[in-house]
Amino acid sequence: MKFFPLIALMVLSGPVLAQTALGPDYAIAKSLADQDEASLAPAQSASLRESQGKLLGEAVAACATPTPDLSPFVVVMELGPDGKVVRTWLEGSSLLGMCFRKYVAGRTLMVPPRVPFFTSLEVSFTK
Repeated sequence: MKFFPLIALMVLSGPVLAQTALGPDYAIAKSLADQDEASLAPAQSASLRESQGKLLGEAVAACATPTPDLSPFVVVMELGPDGKVVRTWLEGSSLLGMCFRKYVAGRTLMVPPRVPFFTSLEVSFTK
């Protein structure tokens, strides 16, 4: 019976409690990334795009193979207070996507305006 209040609290709290207690799943993390990126001032947005571009270029070089799987993928990153990637999520199952996810883990982007801060790299070779 002691668990009933906890279960009721979880049900009534919705995804916010699930996010903080268990960590967000990919869909929640991607939604948070979209919100966080959209909330940036123009100068912050430019700084983020610049740091993402640099990271993307480095990941492409590190993950290059003679015959890569060019399936689209998305890597969502949670940044710590110093801009270091502290957690990642991947949508897609290509070897290139998995390599990108592994490569970005622990790398540093811009110092975020708040913590937690989520951002994503959406990679498609057909657009």
